[in-house]
Amino acid sequence: MSLPAELSRQLDMMVEERGLPSRSQLIAELIRNELAEHGAAMRPDDTLAGTITLVYRGDMGRVRHQLAQTQADYLKEVISSQHVFLEDDQSLEVLLVQGPAARLRDLCDALRKLRGVQQLRLFTTTALLPPLHEQGRDPAPSRSKAA
Repeated sequence: MSLPAELSRQLDMMVEERGLPSRSQLIAELIRNELAEHGAAMRPDDTLAGTITLVYRGDMGRVRHQLAQTQADYLKEVISSQHVFLEDDQSLEVLLVQGPAARLRDLCDALRKLRGVQQLRLFTTTALLPPLHEQGRDPAPSRSKAA
């Protein structure tokens, strides 16, 4: 594969800055990320797992309440969330999500519309979370005490 000289130089700098053993490893990572994003766009019914990272201002009306309400509207897709307060009344929230690609995009669009949301990014992977509960399967046998 051939690259323009400047692009190749920037790629080599990135390899060095990240401490990677080779340019090939970085290129493979970049391609995997792009393929996952492309797959999400081209196959909206495929189930994906990932994270939504957002930064928002807490002083913008009822943004925290609206974020919680939006997450409740997507209860099947939002597995968990973690929130931390940042400086200047900003907050960082990370949602662990899983569901059809189109549904995850809808969730992102709903969150972006909220007044106070400043940044939002969806990162997906084709690897899925293992099922926590399987339908129609008996629970693990309980251990009984010997008499």
